[in-house]
Amino acid sequence: MWDLFAEQIRREVRQLGFEELRTPEEVDAAVQRPGTLLVFVNSMCGCSGGIARPAVALALRNARVRPDCLLTVFAGYDREATARMREYFVGQPPSSPAFALLRDGKLLAMLHREDIQGRTPEVVAALLQELFERHCTVPEPSQP
Repeated sequence: MWDLFAEQIRREVRQLGFEELRTPEEVDAAVQRPGTLLVFVNSMCGCSGGIARPAVALALRNARVRPDCLLTVFAGYDREATARMREYFVGQPPSSPAFALLRDGKLLAMLHREDIQGRTPEVVAALLQELFERHCTVPEPSQP
């Protein structure tokens, strides 16, 4: 039963446009991509389903600027991939759920469980959008 529930959670995140990373090798390859990377450390907890996933959906839907790439690891399920991703979060304690922005393999900013838990999805979405504004490239205006 838990595996079925986990697959529903995975599907929900993939439908938002996140690429699921399930091995350390996939993590290493993805982190080397150019541009800003938003990493969502997904989990089965209530604050992930009730706050973090709805918040990132809102943030991405309403963002003026967005990260170049959306990546996710699933804490508790893809343990080796999650552990490898956390190695890129230098100086930060493990947290799930969590959001991290990276560029060139370097951590730019992070929202921990403490930044998510007890807040509304709208508040967390606003925090994510602030990070996007601060660290992501503004798209060039289209020419007529």
